[in-house]
Amino acid sequence: MAVISNSRTFSLPTSLRFIGALFASVATWNDARVTRKALSKLTNRELDDLGLCRSDIDSVARGTFR
Repeated sequence: MAVISNSRTFSLPTSLRFIGALFASVATWNDARVTRKALSKLTNRELDDLGLCRSDIDSVARGTFR
C-alpha cells in the first residue's frame, strides 16, 4: 500500500518575519496609545468608578496593571 504525505513545513524568510514583528510592534504601541488617550479624557470621578487613579493609566495601557 502506498502512502502519500501532504505535510510540508514552511518557514518565512527572515526579512518577512522582521516585517511581521515590526507591524505587530506598531499595532501594540498604537493600542496602548489609544487606551492611554481614552483613559486620560476621563474625569477623576469616572476613573474612580473604574477603580483607577491617574497614576494607573500607563500601567493599564501597557497591560501590566494588577
